[in-house]
Amino acid sequence: MIEVRGARENNLADVSLDIPKRRLTVFTGVSGSGKSSLVFGTIAAESQRLINETYTAFVQSFMPSLGRPDVDALHNLSAAIVVDQERMGANSRSTVGTATDAHTMLRIIFSRLGTPHVGTSTAFSFNSAEGMCPECEGLGRVSTTDVHQLVDVNLSLNEGAITAPNFAVGSWYWQTMAQSGLFDPDTKLKDYTPQQWEDFLHKPATKIKTNNFNTTYEGLLVKVQRLYLAKDRESMQGHIRAFVDRAVTFTGCPACGGARLNAAALGSTIDGHNIAECSAMQISDLATFVRAITDPSVAPLVRTLRDTLDSLVEIGLGYLSLDRESGTLSGGEAQRVKMIRHLGSSLTDVTYVFDEPTVGLHPHDIQRMNDLLIRLRDKGNTVLVVEHKPEVVEIADHVVDLGPGAGSAGGRICYTGDVAGLRRSDTLTGRHLGHRARLRDRVRQPQGQLHITGARLHNLKDVDVDIPLGVLTVVTGVAGSGKSSLIHGSLPRREGVAVVDQSPIRGSRRSNPATYTGLLDPIRTAFAKANGVKAALFSANSEGACPNCKGIGLVYTDLAMMAGVASVCEQCEGKRFTPEVLTHKLRGRDISEVLAMSVTEARAFFTSGPARAILDRLADTGLGYIGLGQPLTTLSGGERQRIKLAIQMAEKATTYVLDEPTTGLHLADVDKLLALLDRLVDDGNTVVVIEHHQAVMAHADWLIDLGPGAGQDGGRVVFTGTPADLVSGGDSLTARHLRTYLGMTGGA
Repeated sequence: MIEVRGARENNLADVSLDIPKRRLTVFTGVSGSGKSSLVFGTIAAESQRLINETYTAFVQSFMPSLGRPDVDALHNLSAAIVVDQERMGANSRSTVGTATDAHTMLRIIFSRLGTPHVGTSTAFSFNSAEGMCPECEGLGRVSTTDVHQLVDVNLSLNEGAITAPNFAVGSWYWQTMAQSGLFDPDTKLKDYTPQQWEDFLHKPATKIKTNNFNTTYEGLLVKVQRLYLAKDRESMQGHIRAFVDRAVTFTGCPACGGARLNAAALGSTIDGHNIAECSAMQISDLATFVRAITDPSVAPLVRTLRDTLDSLVEIGLGYLSLDRESGTLSGGEAQRVKMIRHLGSSLTDVTYVFDEPTVGLHPHDIQRMNDLLIRLRDKGNTVLVVEHKPEVVEIADHVVDLGPGAGSAGGRICYTGDVAGLRRSDTLTGRHLGHRARLRDRVRQPQGQLHITGARLHNLKDVDVDIPLGVLTVVTGVAGSGKSSLIHGSLPRREGVAVVDQSPIRGSRRSNPATYTGLLDPIRTAFAKANGVKAALFSANSEGACPNCKGIGLVYTDLAMMAGVASVCEQCEGKRFTPEVLTHKLRGRDISEVLAMSVTEARAFFTSGPARAILDRLADTGLGYIGLGQPLTTLSGGERQRIKLAIQMAEKATTYVLDEPTTGLHLADVDKLLALLDRLVDDGNTVVVIEHHQAVMAHADWLIDLGPGAGQDGGRVVFTGTPADLVSGGDSLTARHLRTYLGMTGGA
């Protein structure tokens, strides 16, 4: 048994329990009940910290410092491997092939059998100087800047010809250009001589003297490249990012045709295919190609590669190709790619920790995922899974149910034991395990159509489809069938469309729900008004911040040879503000007490006004339990999506696009989500949901089902109509699973 004694991380209420080793244990409970705090924040975190402590102080100084979790004791831990849904690095040199080592094996096979013979395996690597295309340096694409997005050639500099951000007439950047003496600021750009145009755009940094002071002049393209294009896209302000997206286009490299490799590597073939063609094949097709390689000199390699490719197919990723960039994978796909590495590992007696491994999986694919979890267990490993789907709960050897509620109302063990016992228990999870949503008695009638025509992104086969307005439309299909390509590829750029996804919220440990949603502004204003002082005092990022901890509430201490620790700031006792600020009260509460409230508590405190409106939206999206001052870094993907939805609901969009909003939701909370979606539609909006959860499918007014399979076998619309029509006459995988789901309640 893994013995946990007195766990108090986040909202855990002094939890003690035993978890059987070499078994599959599923952790259940409502969002915010403490599942992640127990599994990731306590068990996995301590295992990782203890392993790190075995390294020398010198090595540890290069590793992230992990604080000790708040727990009295943990016994019998084994090494923990966390297989989470963090997106894989957005490095464009990382592909599915490099991440799974399949590309490495393929390179060695080509270096042995490819004709004409080229050399070692590095000659087939687009990440090595030997193999990469010299033109694009192995990226497969080159960037070009559209000058017409930077300037209006029909205007002069004095008339505002430069349209790039921060170059307005009179600004510092504009002055260095207009007063350079290289051109007349009253001449229209289209009338420049070739030399002036060259200087205007491309002149490298040059010292010049203007109006008796020295400055550095550089061409507009050179400056824009340095100021904006060399920066990480995620760190840009919104308007700069929009400008860069407009101005820079990536096109396939003309030298290698996007294959990333030099001519020698592309000239070497096996059975008529070069390595780039093999990498571009769908993995299921590549597996067939590799099976045909019978040369005994590479037999062990071929066997290992075949096993890796077969595992990718088995896990439902056969529609990907090895040249697919890792950064373009969804969270669920990234998690499954990581699983492949562990399945092939010869390690045993390891603790594997999974975070909702069914995210992004159609009911058809969940069965495969279950088989993999069982295989990992049967190799002699301990498998811990945080999950809400009944199909996964049902294969557990042991279940730990946390609750009974969320936040401060959770953090306790409601049940431990087998699945049969969970069904009999009177816990929320036990009661909902057999709960099924029903089809609507009457579907809403559309108020018009949004037309998508000729969609060809990724695997879409020239798709034409109409999305009805004013109703709840659910887009279904197996993983890789083209749902995201169809919806995200066609809808976001349209007027009035709000896309609410689960991508990380860029924020530091200073950001919290109050700052992110704009709630802090009306709160600060209310405090300032009540006390006759300025609002900036009530911001922990501004004047009112405790000088010792800089308004974070914690002091991070680097212990050099051990993991660093975060301790509560002694001066402000974790309240984040100076003592003077805390003397100012609003209805008897100081600012730190208000930020310590949950959304539910704050709604009782702010009974009207703009603060109440934001709090109501947060409560409507099921986030009543989160703290106003809780760091954003502690939120799950599903919680992030629901916070974004709360913000978007204020933007008065007319079409909402949601991507798997049931992620992280307990079966009991799915009903609340459906009620919220209904309200959005009843208020006159259109809601389009990409979803695999059968309860959401059954509740829809209209279904668009893609398939019939994944990758090249998908990309077509196989059904559009009401859920009742799909259940009565459909033959797709979705139709079969929805029939089974509804059949459990006496069905349609």
